[in-house]
Amino acid sequence: MKDKQRFSLRFYFTLVVMAEITFSIIIALLLLWLFNSMGNDRVLLPLTLWQIMLSILIGGTITTFLSRWFFAPITKLSRAMSQVASGDFKVRLETDSSISEIQELYSNFNLMAGELGTTEILQTDFVSNVSHEFKTPISAIEGYATLLQDERCKPGERRQYTDKILLNTRRLSELVGNILLLSRLDNQSIQGKKSLFRLDEQIRQAIVLLEPKWSEKDIEFDVELESLEYTGSEALLFHVWSNLIGNAVKFNSSGGYVGVRLERKKGGVRVQVDDNGPGIPEESLEHIFDKFYQSDSSHKSEGNGLGLALVKRILDLSGGSICAENLSGGGCRFTVFLPM
Repeated sequence: MKDKQRFSLRFYFTLVVMAEITFSIIIALLLLWLFNSMGNDRVLLPLTLWQIMLSILIGGTITTFLSRWFFAPITKLSRAMSQVASGDFKVRLETDSSISEIQELYSNFNLMAGELGTTEILQTDFVSNVSHEFKTPISAIEGYATLLQDERCKPGERRQYTDKILLNTRRLSELVGNILLLSRLDNQSIQGKKSLFRLDEQIRQAIVLLEPKWSEKDIEFDVELESLEYTGSEALLFHVWSNLIGNAVKFNSSGGYVGVRLERKKGGVRVQVDDNGPGIPEESLEHIFDKFYQSDSSHKSEGNGLGLALVKRILDLSGGSICAENLSGGGCRFTVFLPM
């Protein structure tokens, strides 16, 4: 749809008032001229008084019709707001008006209705997802807590059961956070605040924060990061790097290798995360970005299948892309491209 020329509401209002006054005077004069030309002797009132009376009558009539046309968009908006107040968040407004304020008002209303509608979607999505995924960690916590109540439980076993409870509690907390963030990103169109930050430093921070995990497995890192400033959602992009690098560590074997590259490319930047782990089964490559999909069942207790779905959604919102491939020498590579 082609953009229409937009005019200010004040401009239209001025034109309407000027037109109303002009037409009222012209029509009043024409009617007086007709009375006088007909030689009607009963017209005894002064000409000025006749003109005022006729102008008021004609002006009132014109105002009635013009007000209906002029305030029709406001009336339409009022009805739509009543629908939203009654719980109908699907209502949307369209207008052919060239008045800039009306176009902006309708656009903001549609955005507001859409954002309010996502509240119900967030709740539905959250309940449907967690109802299944919460069962495993909750059942595990309940089971180990029951074992702890056994008076015959040995100190070593108590320590083991306590560790299992803490592990599943952390998993539950991570699951809630990931589901809420993914649901918000899936259903909301308002983007987070963008800022200028050092992308290479952010990736280094992600590596440092994961140090306990890669140190435990004695993972060797090969990092080549070009010094680069980027404008985007700093908080959301940190999820991308921490998840990709964390997966490279998690699915790698002890003494393995992880490579991270950041370089400037035409039109944007490219980030590559490599590992020399077992790789991704070919039949799973097209599903790894689906919610709750886990190709490696041996690590099912360490994740919830939401990490890569989050990564994909964040990059989609950022205008970027991600792809995964297996390397010929073993392991896999995730390649991220972000536009600049």
